[in-house]
Amino acid sequence: MSRITAIYHVGSTADEIEARAHIIAVEQSVEMPVDAISDQRVLDETVGQVVGIADRGDGTFEVRIDLATSTTGPEPGQLMNMLFGNTSIHPDVVLADVLFPEEVVQAFGGPNQGVAGWRARCGAENRGMTCSALKPQGLPAKGLAKVANQMALGGLDFIKDDHGLADQAYSPFRERVLACGDAIATANAHTGGRTRYLPSLSGHLDQLREQVALAKAQEIEAVLIAPMITGLATFRQLSRENPELAFMAHPAMSGGSRILPPLLLGKIFRMMGADATIFPNHGGRFGYTPETCGALAATALSRDLDIKPCVPIPAGGMTVDRVPEMLEFYGRDVMLLIGGGLLSAGDKLTEQTALFTAEVANFAYA
Repeated sequence: MSRITAIYHVGSTADEIEARAHIIAVEQSVEMPVDAISDQRVLDETVGQVVGIADRGDGTFEVRIDLATSTTGPEPGQLMNMLFGNTSIHPDVVLADVLFPEEVVQAFGGPNQGVAGWRARCGAENRGMTCSALKPQGLPAKGLAKVANQMALGGLDFIKDDHGLADQAYSPFRERVLACGDAIATANAHTGGRTRYLPSLSGHLDQLREQVALAKAQEIEAVLIAPMITGLATFRQLSRENPELAFMAHPAMSGGSRILPPLLLGKIFRMMGADATIFPNHGGRFGYTPETCGALAATALSRDLDIKPCVPIPAGGMTVDRVPEMLEFYGRDVMLLIGGGLLSAGDKLTEQTALFTAEVANFAYA
């Protein structure tokens, strides 16, 4: 019988960890006293099985629990429910990793486009890719379009909406998409460049579908979405319905759960259809370590999963002077996202953007 192995980090004493592990196994499978179950098939196949306990040496233990694949559906929400639903309420338990059988990975499908799809969109054959975000929140569509034009003139590969841009009265989705798309097309016509625009999707499923339809009508090839805001099931559905689109996943609300970033942003988002995944780079505005960032990028690109690789996008307070360091750290299969570090240039936005793109284009990989 097919089983999923969930790996947890549990705060506990050595005397209590075995009991804690069995409690988690039951909670994440049948959620009732095992001695009250009379069906032998349920006892043999459905009840979670503790398959490993190891002391991590820091007051926590690694606990491995096998869960029946049949309990997940497979459906994204139910998968997360069976992996971490009730146990996520315990403040001393972290979902650290999950080992998925191949049939589960294939059932969810993974990215539509992957690394190759992003490269084809912007013509970046053998280098890192570049991206920035339209800000600040509160600007009208015309103001954001002006920023988009200036960035595109600087030669960026991709310009995305800030994830906080939705369908606000001061910058309605339709008006913004038309204005920014035209502004970038004008810049491309002037430079001969291939800058692509990614509008930010938000709302319920019907609204998301309407936004995708508008984007495709404007020949937009990629979109931004925050899977933890829209919901993983909704995200996967949109991805499957639109195989010609590339989906860039934003990490908003990912810190609201105790799921390690390489698993959530690198593996689960990828399985659900993320062609690229944004995450906070070390040394920026957030507290990720180099080890976490390296593991996340490696997971997003790993060939261990038989689905397309997902482009890692380190971000969060990055600046142009860090470009060589980031490319050295992540290699060619990366998209560097610098937002405020470019926008702070003010009237010299195009020049600063051109410096960014040149740094990436001219980097000598080891």
